[in-house]
Amino acid sequence: MARRSGMVLLLVVVVAGAAALVAAVPPTCERIECPAYEVVDGANGFEIRRYSDAMWVSTAPIEDISFVAATRTGFLQLFNYIQGKNAYNETIEMTAPVLTQVAPSDGPFCASSFVVSFYVPKKNQPDPPPAEGLHVQKRAGAKYAAVRRFGGFVADSDVGEQAALLDASLQGTKWAAAVSEGRRADLTSSYTVAQYNSPFEFSGRVNEIWMLFDAKDAADM
Repeated sequence: MARRSGMVLLLVVVVAGAAALVAAVPPTCERIECPAYEVVDGANGFEIRRYSDAMWVSTAPIEDISFVAATRTGFLQLFNYIQGKNAYNETIEMTAPVLTQVAPSDGPFCASSFVVSFYVPKKNQPDPPPAEGLHVQKRAGAKYAAVRRFGGFVADSDVGEQAALLDASLQGTKWAAAVSEGRRADLTSSYTVAQYNSPFEFSGRVNEIWMLFDAKDAADM
């Protein structure tokens, strides 16, 4: 009986450990398409994911002092794109999340640089329509992301605070050096904000802070 109880306890521990690496998928991704990823690690305050090759459509850098305003400007450009304002006059299904890469300014009254991106659905991945003023590009190679999730509507004051909390949660872990190297190597952004919900959804909102790094930086993990 004692041996059986021990085996049951071991099974519970193994299942619980596996479940810890499988975070709940954002509810939006049960309704619309999201990029696939594998959770490779997780702890209190962060999750490490591995994303594969995928095509994304991105705006040119938007200079603004407001994350919210810049994201709205970029989203409208991308919304027009999926509504058919592209070289193929093709309507494209909405996906999630909408990403905003943030390159913070040197001071509170200086403009930061923002690039807003849209994940191309699988149907359009082989040949995404080009469009004036937008960049269609593949994120090549296995890409890793350190991720922190938070709720509500994203305010300008949230993004720096949430990025700092993610950075703090990574300190002292085996991922800290790889994430730090990835941020130094990426001259265009310090972190990325992922938003999964429509502006008209007022409850159950899911947002994430991403810090991206490459497979080569994670080779020894």
